[in-house]
Amino acid sequence: MKAALTRFPLFAIWQREFADYSWAIFQRDLLAGLTVGAVALPLALAFGVASGATAAAGLVTAILSGILIAGLGGASYQISGPTGAMSAVLIVLAQRYGLPGIWVAGMLAGIFLVLLGVFRLGRYIAFIPSPVITGFTSGIALIIAIGQIDNFLGVQTPKADNSLAKLLYYVTHLVVPDWHALALGGIVMATMLLAPRINKSIPGSLVGLIFAAIVAVVAGWQVPIIGDIPRTILLDNRLTLGSIPWGALTDLLPAAISIAALGGIESLLCGAVGATMTGKPLDSNQELIGQGIGNIVIPFFGGVPATAAIARTSVGVKSGGLTRMMSFVHAGVLLLSVLVLAPLIGRIPMAALAGVLLVTAWRMNEWEAIRFFTRSRLKHALIGMLVTMIATVALDLTQAILIGIAISALIYLRQSAGSMGVTSEPVDPTRLRQIGYRLLTTDPAVHIYYLTGPLFFGSVNTVLEAFKNAGDWRALIISMRGVPLIDAMGIQALEQIVETERHRGAQVCFSSLQPAVREMFARTGLLAKVGEENIYWSADQAIVALHGNSMPAEQSAVGSE
Repeated sequence: MKAALTRFPLFAIWQREFADYSWAIFQRDLLAGLTVGAVALPLALAFGVASGATAAAGLVTAILSGILIAGLGGASYQISGPTGAMSAVLIVLAQRYGLPGIWVAGMLAGIFLVLLGVFRLGRYIAFIPSPVITGFTSGIALIIAIGQIDNFLGVQTPKADNSLAKLLYYVTHLVVPDWHALALGGIVMATMLLAPRINKSIPGSLVGLIFAAIVAVVAGWQVPIIGDIPRTILLDNRLTLGSIPWGALTDLLPAAISIAALGGIESLLCGAVGATMTGKPLDSNQELIGQGIGNIVIPFFGGVPATAAIARTSVGVKSGGLTRMMSFVHAGVLLLSVLVLAPLIGRIPMAALAGVLLVTAWRMNEWEAIRFFTRSRLKHALIGMLVTMIATVALDLTQAILIGIAISALIYLRQSAGSMGVTSEPVDPTRLRQIGYRLLTTDPAVHIYYLTGPLFFGSVNTVLEAFKNAGDWRALIISMRGVPLIDAMGIQALEQIVETERHRGAQVCFSSLQPAVREMFARTGLLAKVGEENIYWSADQAIVALHGNSMPAEQSAVGSE
């Protein structure tokens, strides 16, 4: 029975993780879970509101994901819940379709994530270029910050189609802030910024919220507050089977794809960070399955879509957490807060939550990557990042990612095409003697062409131009040691060169084919057309063969390039 269970990846993961579990390890998990819970509480409240839902929905999401996703995920250190990145997508969805749209899109996204994991497609999510990830992270940070300006200023402005339109409204209209709200938001921001300088273990956001709430109550300031927090994780306002708009599912598919893409990307990035910090591997496909199942279930309790959170995961690892028991404890802390502290949580000012989100948005930016791109003057990376950032703010995440990838692909193709180099030179007897070859005579009509770089549709013109003056040579040796890959147009270009040179009576040989290039030669029939006898391991072997000479027996063939 035990052997049969270990065939399932999740059981095998659990068995390895808890094989030597002890009271000492539990104590570490308990302490880490309490610490993460203190950090997660204000973030769950804030991201629930930022998603267009409620603070209670954020708490429900954090509790359920802390149990379900942690229990079914592919790593021991992942802490999942509502995140800033996800809230930036959901707020737009909430404005268009309301809470039912968020729930249904989240459920569909969960199904997509499960399918990605079942079909073992997790590794392909990692193919998104880092400038694109940096760009949409910065774009998401802007969306969060712009979305909290109303709460931070204590005002209410008209809804807008996107964040750029919202920002434009503030620029073109006079908005009079409430100084009470500004003061409360400033208290939280100052606490979050100063607390790490005093003691890094202090949960600055939680302390700031408590302080701001006390100030508002004692001073009697009339500012918007969170309001009632139900003492349950099964909210009255939630998704039910009867409320699913089956006829409108196709309208929500793009949003579901955005949520699934973001959930998968953020979870696997978080897993990669956690794996580096702990030295423990991440099962990416099992993680996607866990994230998917969690997001399928959470809407039926009234929560919003969740994903792994890098900040909370890092806190857990740094606090000494060793297993997913840490996440279970963190969920228990949040559940206890709902059951016991709900009336007090409801008194937290909305401006204070806005302060949490503004600091979080600032910290979300990948400043180290941005500085690296700028310091290194990587123009292509900066362009990809800026385009993705603007697209994220102006459009939606799926479109932003596709645009960013397209821009990055075009830049890469341009650079790859420019990297193709073709040089030619006659046979050098001195060089041959240095590596042990003896030629009685050298034929000046034998010429060597060295190709360097990928030979694909973007670089074939460079190659064809280089061979226009090959008509003076009796034999051509084309060295391809520097060609790592070749596509169909590259093969066609070489075939054209071979046919042209043979038509005028010249012999064409190839040397130093990389395995992938040789496979393409064979698959397309070019190998048969050229002839196996005209394929050499190195250019010097081809030179000796074309001159009719051989190397002394005591010498061994050594590649010349």
